[in-house]
Amino acid sequence: MNQTCTTLIQQRGDWWIGWIEEIPGVNCQEKTREELLDTLKITLLEALEFNR
Repeated sequence: MNQTCTTLIQQRGDWWIGWIEEIPGVNCQEKTREELLDTLKITLLEALEFNR
């Protein structure tokens, strides 16, 4: 099953921060945009598995 989530990302200084709007607690911070997107995907999957 595919779902769509809203991902918000921002660059603040040297860091990229992001979070998933629909799932509280899924937020990450990384040095690059690409690392942030990868980390957000992993964190989202872990949150969905944990809350199953």
